[in-house]
Amino acid sequence: MDTTAPAPDTQPVLPRDEWVKTLPQTIVASCVLFLDAEDRMLLLRYAGGQPGAGLWGLPGGMLDHGEDPVAAACREVCEETGIVLDGPPRLIGYDHRADVKDTGPVIDFYFYGGRLPGEPSVRRSAEHDDDGLFALAGLGSVRLSTPLPALTALHSAALTGTVVCLREGRPQ
Repeated sequence: MDTTAPAPDTQPVLPRDEWVKTLPQTIVASCVLFLDAEDRMLLLRYAGGQPGAGLWGLPGGMLDHGEDPVAAACREVCEETGIVLDGPPRLIGYDHRADVKDTGPVIDFYFYGGRLPGEPSVRRSAEHDDDGLFALAGLGSVRLSTPLPALTALHSAALTGTVVCLREGRPQ
């Protein structure tokens, strides 16, 4: 017979399935940065009725159930631009945002999709109403869904082959 009693200040151990329910739920997304021969970035503008209506951002979106970040990046790029990547994109950064629009934490994975040949032919989804190539120097007056410091750091990472850690859209 076991006569030991748990210490009064310890928490009981939960079964794994119950413990998992206590963990924070995090949304995970993947975005892809493309550059042209002049180092301009391909950005898409969210259409009216979308959560980010009027904002410009990189192609990308949330992972589907069971999908990994690389697969999501490839799928989202194809869905939003019609561009089919010829291989897996290269990781250039990630961003942890503690709370996005009262939905809780979000982790964004950023990938470099490579150089666009000539003038890209973009086949936009209904989610977006415009696309364009933007130089970093011209983004100061553009309404962005990804903060300019993040895009600047990601642009540099794409060119240098490095990876940047972001927190709340700011390089760390």
